[in-house]
Amino acid sequence: MSKKKTEKEIEKKQETKDSKTKEKEEKELYTKIGAKDGQYVCPNCGASEIIPNPNTGKLRCNYCFTEFDGKKLKKVEDLKSLKGRIRGTGVNDINKEAETTITLRCGGCGAEVVIDMENAPHARCHWCRSYLSINNKMDNGAIPDVILPFQTKKEEAEQYIQNFVSKRRFYANPTFKKEFTTENIMGVYFPYLLVDANAHAEFSGEGEHQTRKYYVGDDDHQEVRYDADSYHVERNFDITIEGLSIESNSTRLDKKDKSQTNNIINAIMPFDTENCIEYHSNYLIGHTSERRDINIDNIEDKVNAELKDVAKFSIRDENKFYDRGIHWEKEDFKIVGTQWLAAYLPVWLYSYQEVKGDKKVLHYVAVNARTNETMGSVPINKPLLFLISAIIEIISLIISMGIYLEMSSADEDDGTIYVFFLLAAGFIYYGAIVAKYRNKDARHTYEKETKSEINNLEKKDVFIRKNKGLKNPYIDRRNDNKIEGENIKIN
Repeated sequence: MSKKKTEKEIEKKQETKDSKTKEKEEKELYTKIGAKDGQYVCPNCGASEIIPNPNTGKLRCNYCFTEFDGKKLKKVEDLKSLKGRIRGTGVNDINKEAETTITLRCGGCGAEVVIDMENAPHARCHWCRSYLSINNKMDNGAIPDVILPFQTKKEEAEQYIQNFVSKRRFYANPTFKKEFTTENIMGVYFPYLLVDANAHAEFSGEGEHQTRKYYVGDDDHQEVRYDADSYHVERNFDITIEGLSIESNSTRLDKKDKSQTNNIINAIMPFDTENCIEYHSNYLIGHTSERRDINIDNIEDKVNAELKDVAKFSIRDENKFYDRGIHWEKEDFKIVGTQWLAAYLPVWLYSYQEVKGDKKVLHYVAVNARTNETMGSVPINKPLLFLISAIIEIISLIISMGIYLEMSSADEDDGTIYVFFLLAAGFIYYGAIVAKYRNKDARHTYEKETKSEINNLEKKDVFIRKNKGLKNPYIDRRNDNKIEGENIKIN
């Protein structure tokens, strides 16, 4: 037997072993049991006119007005026992070659109706007008495991968006002000992956506690100095994390896309995902939706990094003593188990396309249809902003020179710092307005807002030394306030 053949056999055996190990560690949570395609009728009267009630978020029969509560999905409730990887049926890998058109027979009149899954997982029979829907697993990522119904009414969302834009009308682009109307608001279900996790974390490094702040130098030039005590810090603990939410559409996940203000949609999180119910496509009637196009393997590195960020921030209350921060030298984060679900979450969305020569920018104003959190981007009238910023700059220059000359003639403290600050007034004003209108830095602070619970915490704090005359207000290479997941790219 040749050496080459032997190596191939070893590789084949290893692949088989790895495959079996993966199967053992990964389980599917069947979320489509009992789900039916086709005509969905009222259990009370048998009518097929079943649509969402915007006032309650429930499904309602338009014939007898009976309302139906959605069912909560049965998943692992005790996250401390979570091991391996459990994924809902709706998180199965996407088959890009899967058929997107489905033919259903209408239960009302017997007609055959084609549903195009690229557009919506429901349609109406063209003969009897019955609603027909797809609720079972689809290989193109169009059917999630759970859905969070709309709770905020459209007229309420219109008011939130109107108020947001009204506070930014002065510097708004003239064309935008002319064309803006809340009639263009749409209800959209965006696809997300919801991740629960059970993990163990071990952090160790050096922390500093400030003991004194003082000034050195003469009256003409003073500098601040700090004294601090250094400690060796260790934090070992188990942690359960519930409902980490991450976009599962690659377009929305790209927050660096300069043609769309995608970060705005991310910034209205978190949702109350603990109230998600089993998916039913009738909830989509009257709204639009996007499809998931990302698999677990594409995004797992990013999710793991975000889970680690949640763990790091979860112990900040335990580290308040270290007011100068901590430099973690060791950050071990081991995931024991995860649970993945595909979800549709509701957003009221206003969009406006700004044309800048050959470039186009799509601005969004979004409302979380559960919490009413509102965030947006409004196109700016740059010439007007530049003009007023220049006027402020000129006025501040005149004032600063007067202050400088007055202080110099009086032999008082050097007024250079005042002159420098006032010289920057125009630039500061310009930057502040751009930040208010564009909200480029707005984001979901998942590291603070994701639910987590710490168990079996072990702490160790050992004094190392006293430090005198430090120039920096924080410890060198501080990283206890740094996040990693935000910058991880998907595969």
